[in-house]
Amino acid sequence: MAEAGKQALEAARRHEPEIVRFLRDMIAIPAESCREGPRCERVRQEYERLGFDEVFFDRLGTVVARIGSGPLKILMDGHIDCVGIGDPKAWDFDPFLGKLEDGKVWGRGAVDELPAVACMAYGAKILRERGIPDSVTLYLTASVMEEDCDGYCLLHLIEKEGLRPDVVILGEPTDLNVYRGHRGRMEVTIATRGKSAHGAHCDAGVNALYKMAPILADVEALHRRMPSDDFLGKGSVTVSFLECSSASLCSVPDAARIYIDRRLTRGETAEKALEELRSLPHLGDARVELLSYEATSWRGETARQEKFFPTWTLPEAHPLVQGVREAIEAVLDRAPKVSRWSFSTNGVASMGHLGIPTVGFAPGLEELAHTPRECVATEDLVGAAAVYSLIPEFLARHQGSLLASKAKKEN
Repeated sequence: MAEAGKQALEAARRHEPEIVRFLRDMIAIPAESCREGPRCERVRQEYERLGFDEVFFDRLGTVVARIGSGPLKILMDGHIDCVGIGDPKAWDFDPFLGKLEDGKVWGRGAVDELPAVACMAYGAKILRERGIPDSVTLYLTASVMEEDCDGYCLLHLIEKEGLRPDVVILGEPTDLNVYRGHRGRMEVTIATRGKSAHGAHCDAGVNALYKMAPILADVEALHRRMPSDDFLGKGSVTVSFLECSSASLCSVPDAARIYIDRRLTRGETAEKALEELRSLPHLGDARVELLSYEATSWRGETARQEKFFPTWTLPEAHPLVQGVREAIEAVLDRAPKVSRWSFSTNGVASMGHLGIPTVGFAPGLEELAHTPRECVATEDLVGAAAVYSLIPEFLARHQGSLLASKAKKEN
């Protein structure tokens, strides 16, 4: 194991300039959800230059590459879209420069999660040069629309395009550790109705915001009663946005709506979470609704999904966790932490909805995601590429257990 890790690390270090260049090129192309086309084209060009066996776009616009043709199908997924930059004044540097300074690459997406896309590509190249095991098919995906609707891209790829992997490795930041789950989430609204009136005659109206006020306090109190789990942590509920409808600033608002971010820990269901909100003491005639997502991808494909994203965990003893942990130990000469994310990932589709064993491994700190401080160490890029190159070989050693687990589930 140690010798294999040393050789993989040496190979990755030889490719360090190319990994860094590829990452900086991607950062330099803005790509919010549904507008990823130019960045996806850049990824496709890199995949083709690296000589993978097959490279194509799916109907949503996700870039897919394949290496090998064995029975054990491994999918490494890194989403290609990023959130916006927010207030430009909050940045000390150009977020789309892909700045290289102090041994780090900086910019929007330098953590979430363009490093994984770059490192997975060069990990696959190193593996291909070394020789992919006959028992393995490796797929890479630079997936779209994750920031808008996590998981939809993998649901589409698996259910509508027919690419069904046996295991999935996600590229959300883990600081080079193994993550095996996270809380689920829901996006919900509560809406109140009032009666419009001129502000000078406010007693003639019914203020929808006043009807909402005690509901806000109810939601805050509900959060304090949320259950907790030793591994995943506490469930949560918070009001993330409020809007109202009013004829003018001199009128009583006739409608109000709050948006709720609900995080689900182990044992909580969408039905239970909705019932809790519908049972709030001051809800009255207010309406609770689970939001839906509808958008058009950069390739013109329509996407629709309820905004419910399941909680999921994979047991620590699972051979996927163990295989990835062994690859990390071989390269980095340390036992990685086995933990979970605080935020949500594409694993809500692969593991949450479909039950396909899923873990995460990538460079970068989760807490830097979506901030104007996004950066990743080039040394961590090298280590990640080396680990990605070894994961298929280490999982091939667990092939029997992985495929037996799949067959048991299907039966």
